[in-house]
Amino acid sequence: MTFPDEAQALFDRMVTAYRAGDAGGCAACFTEDAVLLSPYAPETTGRAAVEALHRDWTAPGGAKTLTVIEAESAGDLGWCLVAYSEGDGSDGGKSLNVLRRQKDGSWLISHCSLASDDPPLLGA
Repeated sequence: MTFPDEAQALFDRMVTAYRAGDAGGCAACFTEDAVLLSPYAPETTGRAAVEALHRDWTAPGGAKTLTVIEAESAGDLGWCLVAYSEGDGSDGGKSLNVLRRQKDGSWLISHCSLASDDPPLLGA
């Protein structure tokens, strides 16, 4: 399996958890020391904090999509650009992610920075 395929499989796992309202399942896609930067919430550090944030995000359910646009890896580090959206298309953007290979060979997200396609106006 290519790295882009492995990255997409990770994000597919996150989508399945998100759609099920499973904040713990979403957080399981992140490393213990993960950092999540988002225009929708304050900076979040650590898997437990990522899970708490996803409790709010997954509560309404929804048809979240996550599609890997581009991905590459070197050794035990990888990166990918991912398009995200809700099912109705009202909320979407891109995320830049750093993935770290785990001892079992799987990949987890260590850093995620989201950028909305429709950011709020400054001062609004």
